[in-house]
Amino acid sequence: MRPFELTAPTTIEDALSSTGTFLAGGTTLVDLMKLNVLTPQHVLDINALPLRGIDTHDGLRIGALERMSDLARHPGVYPVISEALLLSASQQLRNMASIGGNLLQRTRCGYFRDIATPCNKREPGSGCSAISGANRMHAVLGASDSCVATHASDVAVALVALDAEIRLVNAEGSRTVRLADFYRLPGATPDVENDLRPGELITEVVVPRLDWAQRSTYVKVRDRQSYEFALCSAAVALDIQDSHVVDARVAVGGVATKPWRLTGVEEALRGAPATAEGFEAAASVAADEAKPLSDNSFKLSLLKRTVVRALLEGSRR
Repeated sequence: MRPFELTAPTTIEDALSSTGTFLAGGTTLVDLMKLNVLTPQHVLDINALPLRGIDTHDGLRIGALERMSDLARHPGVYPVISEALLLSASQQLRNMASIGGNLLQRTRCGYFRDIATPCNKREPGSGCSAISGANRMHAVLGASDSCVATHASDVAVALVALDAEIRLVNAEGSRTVRLADFYRLPGATPDVENDLRPGELITEVVVPRLDWAQRSTYVKVRDRQSYEFALCSAAVALDIQDSHVVDARVAVGGVATKPWRLTGVEEALRGAPATAEGFEAAASVAADEAKPLSDNSFKLSLLKRTVVRALLEGSRR
C-alpha cells in the first residue's frame, strides 16, 4: 500500500468541496489499496456525514451510509432485499459495509486484482486476460471483446429488480438516476463502470412502493455456502392472483457485467400459471442473449434453473 493522506469531513458540503476518494465501510477500497490496484493520494472518510436512516412508510428510502446488516434486519424491508444482504459477504463485513459502497464495489475478477496481468478495466488498452484465461466465474451476459468481468453486488440485483433509484450529489447540485441505468456495459471502455460523475456522492437509495413485493425472494448459487460470490443469483418479486402471475420482476447476478433485468422472462410470466411448468416455460428465454466463454457454458443452464427455483420459492410466500 502506498502512502496517502486521510481526512474526515463532517458535512456533505465539506466532503464535496474536497478532492479525493471517498471511504465508507472500506471493505473494497482498502483491499484494492493493499493490492496497489487503487492508489489514491487523498482518502476522505465520510462516515461522519448525515447519510443514515431507513424509512419504510411509502416504499423504501435508505441512507447511503446505512450498514448492510442494519438494513437486512430492519422491519418492513422487502424480503428480496433482506435476503440478498444476508447472503452477501460475512457478518463481520456486513456490519462494516455501507449500502452506497456496496453498490459501487469493484469486480472480483482475479485479473483485475492482479496488477501483474493485463486488464482493460484497470489499465485501458492493455487487454482482457480472462477472455482466453480462467473464466469460469465470468459473465455470459453483457460482455464485450474488452471485458467479461461480472458485477459483484448481491443487493444491487434486488434493487434493480425493484426499479430502485439513487440520489447523487456533487458541488454542482443533485440528480436522481435509475440504478439499472447507472451501471454501464463494458463495451470498449470497461474502465467506465457507471455514471458516477467527478466528485459525486451517493446519498440515498429510493425503492418505489410495490405492495406485492412482499412476495419476493433472492436465490444465490455459489461454490460454498458462505462468504462466496455468486455463480448465479436471481431476485424475484411476484404478483399472483387466482393462481396466475399478474406481474413479475426478475433480475439476475453472477452471470452478467452488471445487474441484469430479465424483461423477456417477466413478459413471459405475465398471465402464465403460477406453476413449475409455467415458470420453466418463462425461464426458457433467460439465456437467449448469453454468450458463454471456454469455461462457463454451464452458466446457461444454471441461469434458467436458478430463475425457476427463485420463482417457485417466491410463489410460496
